[in-house]
Amino acid sequence: MRPQDLRADCASCFALCCVALPFARSADFAVDKDAGRPCHNLQDDFRCGIHRHLRDEGFPGCTVYDCFGAGQKVSQVTFGGHDWRSEPGTAGRMFAVFPVVRHLHELLWYLTEALTLPGAAPVREEVLRARDEIDALTRLGPEELAGLDVAEWRGRVNPLLLRVSELVRAPARAGGQGGRDRKKDRRGADLIGARLRGADLYGADLRGAYLIGADLRGADLRLADLIGADLRGADLSGADLTGSVFLTQPQLNAARGDAATRIPPGLTRPAHWSATESAPARRTGRDAQPRGRGRGGRQDAPAGRRGGRPKGRGRDEK
Repeated sequence: MRPQDLRADCASCFALCCVALPFARSADFAVDKDAGRPCHNLQDDFRCGIHRHLRDEGFPGCTVYDCFGAGQKVSQVTFGGHDWRSEPGTAGRMFAVFPVVRHLHELLWYLTEALTLPGAAPVREEVLRARDEIDALTRLGPEELAGLDVAEWRGRVNPLLLRVSELVRAPARAGGQGGRDRKKDRRGADLIGARLRGADLYGADLRGAYLIGADLRGADLRLADLIGADLRGADLSGADLTGSVFLTQPQLNAARGDAATRIPPGLTRPAHWSATESAPARRTGRDAQPRGRGRGGRQDAPAGRRGGRPKGRGRDEK
């Protein structure tokens, strides 16, 4: 598997995200659109007519979305280059298969990253087997793909990803009761709008945490597990995310940052981030106290978020 196979190649895709997925009029999208109906900005050549001005035109949700290469896989492999416009009979099946492959490709992204982490060496063979198994699923035919239970496969892979996270973050988790810093266990926590400027979140467990609009300026997020964390509108200016675990491009795209934000290699600094550096934040040397309480019992969600979507944000997949 090549790294580029898990990156969106819109030129090789039949604009599946612009057609197959629904979205609701909100802060992310200027209009409502049903699943299976082409966006009114989509041109005959499968290109977006306002691609350079999506944020200005009220479509920031489109700039955040990433299919992890599922678009070109479905367009060029599953359907052999036959597009839904020239062969309308394929449209329904193509649109049904696309979200399934997208979830599988997101799992492949996490598993592929796990193979690059030295700390995960003890489970490397298990990760390799899981990656090859998921990759094989993405190459099934349309009918088989449409019938896959994605939640079941997430459930199979998630314990392995959790084990990887624990191994990689082990050096940062020492200390506290039972050898673990429990103050940094924020899995599934409600940190919406939390004041975490300069917070020490080194090695923190932020799996599935709600960090929407959180102030994370200057925060130390090195080695933090960010799988499934909702970073929409979070301010990462000056934050250090080097070595963070399972951070994805869509998460960065949904957040705000500046020239001083440090991101892991392999990810791209979003174009809408500030090109200048904000005033530096003084780190507290301990966890900042967030507002709100954690959501006890919340299940981890490695392939996208589950439930709890804040009101006014309305796209099932995008």
